[in-house]
Amino acid sequence: MNSLKILMITSCLLLSHVLCGQNNLTFKIIDADSEEALIGATVYASENLGAIANEEGIAVLENLAEGVVKVKISFIGYEAKSLSFNIPYTGESPILVAMEPHEEEMEAMIVTATRTSRSIEDIPTRIEFLGSEELQEKSVMRSANIAMLLRESTGIQMQVTSPSSANQSIRIQGLDGRYTQLMKDGFPLYGGFSGGLSIMQIPPLDLRQVEVIKGSNSTLYGGGAIAGLVNLVSIRPEAESLSKIMLDQTSAGGTTFNAFHASKEARWSYTLFASAHRQEAYDANDDFFSDIPETRSLTFNPTLFYKPSASSTFRLALNGTFEDRWGGNLGAVDNREASSQAYLQENETRRMSYQLSFTKTWDDNRKLNIKNSLLFFDRSIQQFQYGFNGQQTATFSEASYSFGSTRSSWLIGLNIYSDQFSEGDISTNDRSYNQFTSGVFVQQNWQLNEQWFIETGLRVDQSRNYGLQTLPRLSVMHKANRKLTFRIGGGLGYKLPTIFTEDTERLSFRGLQSLNLNNLDAEKSFGGNFDINYSTAIGDNWTFSINHLFFYTQLNNPVILNSPDNGTTYRFRNASGDLNTKGMETNLKLTYNDFKLFFNYALIDTELGYSGDLQKPLTAKDNIGAVLVYEEHEKWRVGLEAYYTGSQFRSDYSVTEDYWITGLMAMRKFKNISLYLNFENFIDTRQSRFESINLSNSMNPENLEIWAPMDGFIVNGGIILEL
Repeated sequence: MNSLKILMITSCLLLSHVLCGQNNLTFKIIDADSEEALIGATVYASENLGAIANEEGIAVLENLAEGVVKVKISFIGYEAKSLSFNIPYTGESPILVAMEPHEEEMEAMIVTATRTSRSIEDIPTRIEFLGSEELQEKSVMRSANIAMLLRESTGIQMQVTSPSSANQSIRIQGLDGRYTQLMKDGFPLYGGFSGGLSIMQIPPLDLRQVEVIKGSNSTLYGGGAIAGLVNLVSIRPEAESLSKIMLDQTSAGGTTFNAFHASKEARWSYTLFASAHRQEAYDANDDFFSDIPETRSLTFNPTLFYKPSASSTFRLALNGTFEDRWGGNLGAVDNREASSQAYLQENETRRMSYQLSFTKTWDDNRKLNIKNSLLFFDRSIQQFQYGFNGQQTATFSEASYSFGSTRSSWLIGLNIYSDQFSEGDISTNDRSYNQFTSGVFVQQNWQLNEQWFIETGLRVDQSRNYGLQTLPRLSVMHKANRKLTFRIGGGLGYKLPTIFTEDTERLSFRGLQSLNLNNLDAEKSFGGNFDINYSTAIGDNWTFSINHLFFYTQLNNPVILNSPDNGTTYRFRNASGDLNTKGMETNLKLTYNDFKLFFNYALIDTELGYSGDLQKPLTAKDNIGAVLVYEEHEKWRVGLEAYYTGSQFRSDYSVTEDYWITGLMAMRKFKNISLYLNFENFIDTRQSRFESINLSNSMNPENLEIWAPMDGFIVNGGIILEL
């Protein structure tokens, strides 16, 4: 009798355990091709329950209510999956979920990063990218341009070159902006003269991702990519139409309206993007001088896609940006009139371009790409008794063909680039130039086995007046295991001289002597980097990843600006020495359920070898960033961030203060509507709090070296409507 009771009790306990287990769902999430576990993949249930895949790819949803439960499984770079289950669940466990790479996202990485048919995980080149969620977060912080988006990336500094125009230049790993190639969908649209104000005129709403490749990339992308490359990838139409409308208002008097629509029907599809920005002159430190200039700008970007067959696509994109900005003495800004006692700088820019491309795909390994673009850029600068204006016409044409096998693929191509600058009649100097470069390139990607990958490349460019440039490149990746990866790579680069640099932008090109650029030598460089990447899951709720990078670049005989008469006239020359930058970057990510912690540190040591190995002015050695994000799927996204910039040298080698910038952002989503509020730099860090700044009566505000924020604490908020 006692034995029977014990047997009944044991059976009941076992039955209750089984029934309880049926209210759980266990998933094993893998890559559909490699069958490797996708560590960190997220699983969300309709009840707002979530789980993260561990190092085995296992994720468990517990204590689900009985009935039908909808589950969404997602991972960066893969197509999200939506599944439904009846609870209690009686099927096989764990539930195997094979994730397919996201076709649109993988295509963008192939075309713009390595131009081969390999997945991102198998590319020896180190690529950093910001995805759609990060872009949305950055766009609510600064909806008018991408300056903040880039500034908060590790190893990147946004240097303000003018207190009146508030223009900013991107510096990667301590090198000036002219050494970074800025591209849109694989087209170089922001080089030379058109690089002026470019960062300030690109709204982020129509971007799907931003790719950053640091170090010399001239082998595939030509001259100018000595410091690295930033490629802005636009949203492409998908099966479901997408519409976004965004309205943003700041406490500094800025209003931005962005609208985007994408639609796809049979063979034809299109995207439409429009942006309007209005900024009133804003004075943060009450010195009667604008810290943010008054601005009026309009941007239109329509894009048309046509697929005559399943294997071929035509794409035509048009871009137009029209902007006026006025900065200086507030009275002069209001009256639109400069005088000998009231400084005013007016910038008027007109930027128009088209990009045409054709893609033909035969299979996974054979693809033909043909591209052509035309850019027209017109800019004028007006000051008291001084003016500068000019027009740039730049063309880019390229054809490339990829072939081979899955383990060994080849890419061959040729391109032609022209850059013609014509100075207007406002100035008595004529600093016009015309550059023409043609090149051929070849790249081979070789997968030796499951652990070793090699990428080799060679480019040969012929430049009018500058001769032949031969640029080899090599990258190697070793996958020690599924958690640990090593990459090492290096190559050569070059940059043709132009009159458009951070220094001449600061001067508004005043005093720059008429010169023959052909008397200067092209700048040449070599560099390399080595990085280690490790990722793992810790238990069922934690994931951890870290990437550590070492880098070195040497620039030989750089073109520098000097003044033989100490400030009246300026001219370029090749320095008799080199410039080298070296350092390291660390990026750490820790997740726990709905929380994510990002930490980054950059050590940037940039020395002027041609000037006694002095540290490069306005370049901080130490930079730290920390961001804590809470995200409740389809409801809340809250972010707290802090960024540290170490002390810097001014041009006279006096030392600046170090400082912190903090921000807090909250966004609440209600189905198709999102509301957000952002407190940027809420501790009000600005340069005028460290040193006395009074530009109200200054007629030479460009003499002020800017090493900290000028605008201080700003609040912005808005609404996003997404259909």
